[in-house]
Amino acid sequence: MSDQINKPDNALPKTVIVIQARTGSTRLPGEIFLPLGGKPMLVRMYERVAASKLAQEIVVATTTDSLDNELVDLCEENGIKYFRGHPADLLDRHYKAGVESGADVIVKIPSDCPLICPDVIDKVLNFYYSHQNDFDYVSNLHPATHPDGNDVEIMSMKILEQAWNESERDFEREHTTPFIWERPERFRVGNVEWETGLDFSMSHRLVVDYEEDYEFVKKYSMSFMKIKIILNFAIL
Repeated sequence: MSDQINKPDNALPKTVIVIQARTGSTRLPGEIFLPLGGKPMLVRMYERVAASKLAQEIVVATTTDSLDNELVDLCEENGIKYFRGHPADLLDRHYKAGVESGADVIVKIPSDCPLICPDVIDKVLNFYYSHQNDFDYVSNLHPATHPDGNDVEIMSMKILEQAWNESERDFEREHTTPFIWERPERFRVGNVEWETGLDFSMSHRLVVDYEEDYEFVKKYSMSFMKIKIILNFAIL
């Protein structure tokens, strides 16, 4: 990507990466605690996100449900900042995590992406920072081209607050950002496509939603952990 940001952190808007996580997954309960290379999956994912050169602050946004007390313990044991919010209203949870963190910009990343590529995070952030006057919302999902499990969505707190105030449908509250990207006539939506020109979004899964996903990721995780960029699929 041609856009490159070389500014100190204090010259950029305060950007908080929010990893949404909970224990009570219906598809794979307790997935965040499953071991990857000797550590819980959530910790491994946090390490991947923290390897982003542009990462400023990272917050795990979990729920107030007592089921997530163990998740909070895990965060405290590993020095990971966390926020507890609404169990089902993800829009409310993201917005209030941003308010508590004093964020100007929110980066939304789900916790089922343990092998997310730090370079992908940086490329989407670079694009957002370079085009703040052009776009209200930037992601690599509309349309998606990166391998599944590299989901990055970015928006200002101002835009997120509008969605938080106005979203009424359950789908909008549960998935945080549909109120924004479903309204291109109102919000300027930008997208970052995989620079290879390929589209692996439907054919290559690095996301952990089901037991078979975990078995695949567990099998190859040690190889992935040893390299910075995980998008060289010659090793798959």
